[in-house]
Amino acid sequence: MDNSSGVGVIDKAALVLDALEAGPTTLAQLVAATGLARPTVHRLALALVHHRLVSRDMQGRFVLGSRLVELASAAGEDRLIAAAGPVLLQLRDSTGESAQIFRRQGDSRVCVASAERPIGLRDTIPVGTQLTMKAGSAAQVLLAWEDHERLLEGLHNARFTPTVLAGVRRRGWGQSLGEREPGVASVSAPVRGPSGRVIAAVSISGPIERLTRQPGRLHAEVVCNASRILTEALRKTAE
Repeated sequence: MDNSSGVGVIDKAALVLDALEAGPTTLAQLVAATGLARPTVHRLALALVHHRLVSRDMQGRFVLGSRLVELASAAGEDRLIAAAGPVLLQLRDSTGESAQIFRRQGDSRVCVASAERPIGLRDTIPVGTQLTMKAGSAAQVLLAWEDHERLLEGLHNARFTPTVLAGVRRRGWGQSLGEREPGVASVSAPVRGPSGRVIAAVSISGPIERLTRQPGRLHAEVVCNASRILTEALRKTAE
């Protein structure tokens, strides 16, 4: 069957990506799998690496890149948002604090769903708000399970340390005290897609005076429960 789209460079790039589906592949193996000329495969592979659609492993072999995972995660965003409403309302009511879901977009994290505390002092983060990936418990959670290269990149100029991220991975949740904004505390936990990859962070945030200087001790359990409910909802929709 002819799979040609009529756009040669796209068809050739698709051949390279298809060949990488089987796992780490050398340049010679890519040439054999695609039937394309070696210079063409090399040029395409390097261009795909530039856009993070392809990466290199420790042996220099070509592998599918992290950008493909991000795009696949974005395709599931509607399912996440559809499941988020009642979970965030329950989380807000259980803790008395504003609740949000963040997803990573490039060098920022974006609030894709929220449930605000109705009265009193609160940390207001409307849907669509872009925040830094260098501070805050949601940023910690979104970065903690990344591959080594992106982890090192994310830690550059961050308000948190490798030790903090190691603690996030060990506990399964993160907390912050005045990292993103003075006087604001937060607790976050990971939401995983059907593949098991962290695709979002569910959070609560509010003034340190209410959350105390150990907000995780107060609220980690209920935040982690919300993350498990959302993770399970995404898994079921993928079946």
